Amino acid sequence: MNVGAQIKHGGSVRVNAGRSGGLKAGRPDGKRGLQCPAVDMIVADKLVKLFPTPDGREKRAVNGLSFTVRQGQIYGLLGPNGAGKTTTLRMLSGLMAPTSGTARLAGFDVGTQPQRVKEILGFLTANTGLYQRLTARELLVYFAQLHQMGRRAASARAAELIEWLGIGSFAHLRCGALSTGQKQRVNIARALIADPPILIMDEPTLGLDVISNRVILEYIRKARDSGKTIILSTHYLDEAETLCDEIGLLHEGILVAAGTLDALRAATGEERLSNIFLTTIHADEKVGAIVP
Repeated sequence: MNVGAQIKHGGSVRVNAGRSGGLKAGRPDGKRGLQCPAVDMIVADKLVKLFPTPDGREKRAVNGLSFTVRQGQIYGLLGPNGAGKTTTLRMLSGLMAPTSGTARLAGFDVGTQPQRVKEILGFLTANTGLYQRLTARELLVYFAQLHQMGRRAASARAAELIEWLGIGSFAHLRCGALSTGQKQRVNIARALIADPPILIMDEPTLGLDVISNRVILEYIRKARDSGKTIILSTHYLDEAETLCDEIGLLHEGILVAAGTLDALRAATGEERLSNIFLTTIHADEKVGAIVP
């Protein structure tokens, strides 16, 4: 692996390194999805988000954020509470308009082509709601039909995901009766129902037991290996260390470091991701004092 040079820019430390290569987008068995060379599937360009505060000032939740994610990668967007992770993910998905800057998913502009973005994106959070009175199977068929699938195709796609994600034993139960881990499996199936090439996952394993956690993480690996492009936000840094191809560290709305785990280790001299983050913040304070 070639580790890029450490670059100081605008008070941040950035490590340039990565991998690329042609991959297939679709299911692990290769029956669905399109084939394409590795490209920049997610591009954030100078994203800024300001929120008003009670004293009349504006809070800069995200401050000039730029990064790219190539096809077939897992990109970990990490940082403490209040760093701007969820705000960033909402802007990328079109759920929130940026104050300035742009975002493109698979070449589609999130601001001007929202419908095309919805067609190629699966969005998952730890607290995504499910229709409580529908069974897991009914819910998946319903969302498949929202994506313009006929009844037969919708039922087939739901059955496919139910088997793949191990939902069969509770597919007949109403969503209101499911455990947290079971609901999250159904939520993943819902996000996958149209076989999107891009997934955004905000704390997908929050509050899960060990078994459910392992199922979700294994799914994320399989999705990446099948060619899907994934942004993962999590507070569980050990998950990020094992899953992510590249990592971006957010602090107070600024991307203070980005690169592969090996590149970040080389730049900071630290092994654990938690120490890398703390060292980077400390270094960033020093850099900010000398770099215009």
